[in-house]
Amino acid sequence: MLVATADGDDPERALRATVELRRQVDRLEAVQVRRARNRGMSWVQIAQALGVTKQAVHKKYGGGRGLFASGG
Repeated sequence: MLVATADGDDPERALRATVELRRQVDRLEAVQVRRARNRGMSWVQIAQALGVTKQAVHKKYGGGRGLFASGG
């Protein structure tokens, strides 16, 4: 439903739906990164799966400042 609304003709509704989709995707990404780390994936593997650098994913989710402080 949100995807259809975000792609709709009403700009205000589309923008609001787009913001909510972004929030949901961000939460889902965080959950999946946590699962990946808990199952032993390295930061390099996670970064490759996300299409970003190891530094970017580690900055967002690791390094003691992010959601997950474990090394690797």
